[in-house]
Amino acid sequence: MLQRQLQKKLKQLFRYFPVVSLNGPRQSGKSTLLKNTFPKLPYVTLENPDDLRIALHDPRRFLQNYPKGVIIDEAQNAPQIFSYIQGIVDSDPKIKFVLSGSQNFLMNQQISQTLAGRVGVLTLLPFSLLELQKGNLINKGFEHIAFTGFYPRIYDKKIPAGLFYPSYLQTYVQRDVLQLIKLADVSLFTKFIRLLAGRVGQLVNFSTLASDVGVAVNTIKAWVSVLEASYIIFLLKPHHQNFAKRLVQQPKIYFYDTGLLCYLLGIENPKQVDTHFARGQIFENLVILELLKNKLNNGQQSNLYFWRDKNGKEIDCIIETTGKLSPVEIKSSQTKSLHFFDAVNYYRSLAKQKSKESYVVYGGKEKLKTKNGLLVPWNDLGELYKL
Repeated sequence: MLQRQLQKKLKQLFRYFPVVSLNGPRQSGKSTLLKNTFPKLPYVTLENPDDLRIALHDPRRFLQNYPKGVIIDEAQNAPQIFSYIQGIVDSDPKIKFVLSGSQNFLMNQQISQTLAGRVGVLTLLPFSLLELQKGNLINKGFEHIAFTGFYPRIYDKKIPAGLFYPSYLQTYVQRDVLQLIKLADVSLFTKFIRLLAGRVGQLVNFSTLASDVGVAVNTIKAWVSVLEASYIIFLLKPHHQNFAKRLVQQPKIYFYDTGLLCYLLGIENPKQVDTHFARGQIFENLVILELLKNKLNNGQQSNLYFWRDKNGKEIDCIIETTGKLSPVEIKSSQTKSLHFFDAVNYYRSLAKQKSKESYVVYGGKEKLKTKNGLLVPWNDLGELYKL
């Protein structure tokens, strides 16, 4: 098993909170991480029909089976138990509960209603580049990594990406989508996901999507929320520092795994990534996703945005820290060029930003300091992780 970055933060929260909640997409490694981190706690999954039936119909008796605490996987399947857990930890804070779930909306809804102030919340995404590097599992270029994706089972069981992702998508639609929404035509929803993949890295236009899919705008908005809640996509919000320029209001869409993205785009092998029309957007998705993983793996909230004005001037990523905005451009080219910093220089001139803490992440291998900022290889993001 690869060492997960999140484990340190998971242990820390376990010391201070009677309840710890670990969210994340299906098959991101939550169960394996929890079992290895807390080997003395019993483990139960509410995807087991027998355990789920007891938890639903007699939650008190279900929890009495674990007098010293328990790991409960897919806890959102039995929302009744959250109130009983609240009563238990209020009466005896030494009893520890670790909850995991793959549906962010349902988990957070129950936590906010019954466990607020008693729970530490973390999110585990599939492997990060840093985790794969420490496990000596990255020895090829960006195209191969992007196509393979980051789900642990692909690496643990050596499953070809071409076999893994069709099954993953089918399982996801059957389990999560049908549970969260009433859907008469599953194929229509699958078409919708593929259309989103073709728009990765672009501004979300609900009206255009509704027209292309053939459903109402409100339906599209609801479906986007479902995809967010089940960790298929995330939306990157625009940063609204104005500089006397009119800025766009729509978010941009990215996927939580580039392997799934490549599958939805119809890419059948790593070589096709290199020549695909969306190569640049796939690369951009990978970089922004790795920056997001780094934040979540350290128990922090995302501080990532993008900036774009009405004239199309754009910065792919703005990293916001206390009193500072760091612009990051993302270029898939393997060849170095000072022109990569053109958009960054434009942004800095508007912001009257004297600091040269600006970055370009590119597809090459060499790190280079320039008069305009730092040129960073895609597989060496350490400088950006510090922001």
